[in-house]
Amino acid sequence: MSEKTKTHADETQRTGSEHETGTRGEGTVCPECSGDLVKDGERGETVCEDCGLVVETDEIDRGPEWRAFDAHEKDEKSRVGAPTTNMMHDRGLSTNIDWRDKDAYGRTLASNQRQKMNRLRKWNERFRTQDSKERNLKQALGEIDRMASALGLPDSVRETTSVIYRRALSEDLLPGRSIEGVATASLYAAARQAGIPRSLDELTNVSRVEKDEIARTYRYVIRELELEIQPADPESYVPRFASSLALSEETNRQARELLADAKRRGIHSGKSPVGLAAAAIYAAARLSNERVTQREVSDVAEISEVTIRNRYQELLDEDGQ
Repeated sequence: MSEKTKTHADETQRTGSEHETGTRGEGTVCPECSGDLVKDGERGETVCEDCGLVVETDEIDRGPEWRAFDAHEKDEKSRVGAPTTNMMHDRGLSTNIDWRDKDAYGRTLASNQRQKMNRLRKWNERFRTQDSKERNLKQALGEIDRMASALGLPDSVRETTSVIYRRALSEDLLPGRSIEGVATASLYAAARQAGIPRSLDELTNVSRVEKDEIARTYRYVIRELELEIQPADPESYVPRFASSLALSEETNRQARELLADAKRRGIHSGKSPVGLAAAAIYAAARLSNERVTQREVSDVAEISEVTIRNRYQELLDEDGQ
């Protein structure tokens, strides 16, 4: 083999090796020193960290062609829609027609165009729900969002609630039960799973069904779906009750200590966690010399004053009797 032919063969082999290395993506090694390769997004190159060898050039920039210098500007320039969410019956993938009769430049539409858009809105709304299950889901998710907003529950709980309800719907748990009842039971279960529970009385105040139906449907849903839900911790209610009563952090801490002591003595077993939390708040306020009445605690916790007095005596009883 001549020197010229050998040189051409070496260059072809090296070019092929470099091309193969460049197309294997991140995590490959440098063909010269076996060092780690990194991508330089500004220059569009793949470079070795150790020896500086440029393995690949003129890479395709798959990012947007525009620049943004703050979050607001980024949202304005972005041309993608909102992320999918379980809180919408179609997961947010359908098309929505704006209710304002204006074009892309903000100009008011002509009368014939407005009539056309009204017809399109009507048919779009009809086609968004194809069958009875989708109409059921749409109504239930609206109820869940309304109740969660009234109870001050975060979006994560709403998402979990929608997943539980979708499972109940797919496994045909709704026949013989109301949509509102299953939706409320799903919200109650999701809040307890997230560690920010709400009492049945609080759910009843914002729901369209009675307390007994919520409790009955809740037991049915968690049994059929095999949901693992731990018993509600009385301490999880303390911060919310203390905040509603404008009590100090010292009282909050004292209430938690009383409940921790009650757990060690085992007197929390079989007791309502809401009642224990309310009694602990009342006892801690008295120990911290803060002025709060049983009626005020009763109104916040939505339990009777008799329950507060009974749990109060048990919490302060050293023998737990």
